[in-house]
Amino acid sequence: MGALTHASLVEYLLEEAYEVAETIEEGHPDSELLGELGDVLLQVVLHARLAEERGAFTFDDVARGLGAKMIRRNPHVFRPDGTLQDSFPATVEQIVQKWDAVKRAEKPGRRDPFEGIPQALPALARAQKSLDRAARAGVAAPPVVEPVTPVVELVETFATEEDLGKLLFAVVRSAHDSGFDAERALRGAVWQYQQGTGGNPAAPNPAPS
Repeated sequence: MGALTHASLVEYLLEEAYEVAETIEEGHPDSELLGELGDVLLQVVLHARLAEERGAFTFDDVARGLGAKMIRRNPHVFRPDGTLQDSFPATVEQIVQKWDAVKRAEKPGRRDPFEGIPQALPALARAQKSLDRAARAGVAAPPVVEPVTPVVELVETFATEEDLGKLLFAVVRSAHDSGFDAERALRGAVWQYQQGTGGNPAAPNPAPS
């Protein structure tokens, strides 16, 4: 193996993160989750060590920065000195509003609600994240028109995420049988939506997934 770099470690960081998700979603024992979280932490340690070797920052800097960020972005939970507030917001909506207000204050020049959404996210996750960001920023969701309407009406009848999963898989299978790349198609649709709302994210990768 060659010298470790931040770039060479990226694939392992992603792999370990997905393994944590799989452990949780499949209901594996806590002992397995413990080990998988340790593997993710190891990746953080390795990146911090590489940065320390070039004099950029240390693992302690990462931890301190995270602590300061949590205190700064959660004034509804913490006082500036890190101690807990005497009372907390009553609803999740109030918490989200306070969080967003702090983030806007940190970056007053940010106008694109989609800034910061990783371009490397799978298209489905990026679509959901984009719609969530848009709703919180008061940006209109894309209109539902034919031939999408019947599918949306069908989704509204579902009782579980399992039902939705079966429909999504059927759509992907149909796309595959028709010679389409479902991931690339959705990635393009998300990009078009973001462009239409005034954002300026990077153009989607036209190459097959």
